[in-house]
This record gives sequence, C-alpha cells and structure tokens, in this order.
Amino acid sequence: MFSKTTILRSTENCSDKIEKLRTALHEADAVVIGAGAGLSTSAGFTYSGRRFEENFRDFIEEYGFQDMYSGGFYPFDTLEEHWAYWSRYIWINRYTDPPKPVYRRLLDLVKDRDYFVLTTNVDHCFQKAGFDKNRLFYTQGDYGLFQCSQPCCQKTYDNEDAVRQMLELQKDRKIPEELIPRCPVCGSPMSMNLRSDDTFVEDEGWHRAADRYTGFLRSHKGQKLLFLELGVGFNTPVIIKYPFWQMTAQNPKAVYACLNYGDAAAPQEIREQSICIDGDIGEVLQKM
Repeated sequence: MFSKTTILRSTENCSDKIEKLRTALHEADAVVIGAGAGLSTSAGFTYSGRRFEENFRDFIEEYGFQDMYSGGFYPFDTLEEHWAYWSRYIWINRYTDPPKPVYRRLLDLVKDRDYFVLTTNVDHCFQKAGFDKNRLFYTQGDYGLFQCSQPCCQKTYDNEDAVRQMLELQKDRKIPEELIPRCPVCGSPMSMNLRSDDTFVEDEGWHRAADRYTGFLRSHKGQKLLFLELGVGFNTPVIIKYPFWQMTAQNPKAVYACLNYGDAAAPQEIREQSICIDGDIGEVLQKM
C-alpha cells in the first residue's frame, strides 16, 4: 500500500513539531499510543552498559555476555542456572521502577484524555506508572507471568513471589533445584510468557485486552484520532507501525505522530498527516 519513500527529515525545527504535536493532542477525540522498546530505553531501562554490568557481573565473567538480551538466549546446562539468570533479569526489568519518569510524564499528558495503549513492551512500565490496566494491551507477553513450556494449557501464572525467592536464595549462579518453576497441571518446566515462537500462551487476559483494543478503535472510527507512536522500530512493524500508518491513511481526520531517536519516519502517502520527531522521547515529552 505504501511506497518505499519515507519522510526522514523535515525543514521544521523541533520546537515547531512539538507545538504541532501539542495541538494535535489537544484537538484529538482520542489518543492511541503505540509503544516499543525505545520508550523504555528513554526511561532508563537499558539492557547493556553499567546497568547490565552491575547486575550480571558473574555471568559476564563466566560467559562473556555483552548485554542482558543476548544472555537470555544462552543455552545453560541446567535449569538451576537458567533461572538464576532469568530471575535477576525479570526482577530488575519488571519489579523495579525505571530510573527516569518518562512513563509518568506520558500519563500526565493523556490521563484526562480518552486513550488506549498498544505495546510490544513486556516490562509493565505503563501499569507501574499508573495507567489504567483496562486501557492496556501487552501483545507480546509480560515478564511477570510464567506459562507451561509445552504448553499443556492456555494459562499464565503470576511469578513475583517465585522470582523473589530465586533471587534471594541463588548461589554461584544457580538457584536451589526445588525452586525450579513447574507447571501445576502437567509438571513440565515453566517458561516465560514472552512471544518468541508458537508456544506463546494467549490467556484469557490477553484476549480480553485484545477485544478492548478492537472495541476502542471501533468506537472512535472516523473521529479525530492521534496515533502516537513512541520508540517503535522495525523488528515487529506489523503490530504497531504498519497498522498506525494504514489507519491514518484511511481517516483524513487522523494524525500520526512518530517519536523515535534516530528513526522517525512516515510514508509519503500520509506526509500531510504526520509529525515525525527524531529525539529522546523523554526530553520531547518534558517539553510538551
């Protein structure tokens, strides 16, 4: 549908774009937020550098891991070591707050508006910042949930207490064997509820959120919508980016805003409806 020609730069300065975005937000009947990894990165949830080194020094020394993300794919010899790594991973990315108030700033901007959030992030930052959980759709899972690795059923399980125990009792990069999480239905080892292959569990909560998102879009069809895309790259563009482009093109009253550090662009076909800001999301939101 869209040409390969995209808007990479604009003759407008950043201040003018921010003012346009402020106006679009004020005039919108509703706001659809699409959030990717860049939003959490702006909030300080980085997966490499000092934060990684401070929390995973022993794993770095043993395996030479370069960042948290790649370490998560390492084929550990035992589940005891696998869950020692992942319990730390989950704890700092799901059960602690990001160091910068980017999500709270975003909430301040939309809390009095009719909004809905579609996100590929799995770190729960929206809910921790105070966003209404009934206005959130986490399409790719949640660090706070376990599922059966098989899976034998379409159920998920809260993991905070289990992760806390793993974190407290691990030693020499291993958790005690009795803490290995196992499915209460079939006894198989648990895995994370993260979409990485066809074993991903879409539980009842996932489907309810999907229905709420569809209903939100349906109820605002043809109205002045602001599609506010924050930190979304091209790893999974079919979830947020491409649908936002398409819905903007189909609705002449809609505005598409893309905030992304180093990769803010939109198709030529919706150029007149687009606001593309290349910059740190947190800084842009603060200026708004």
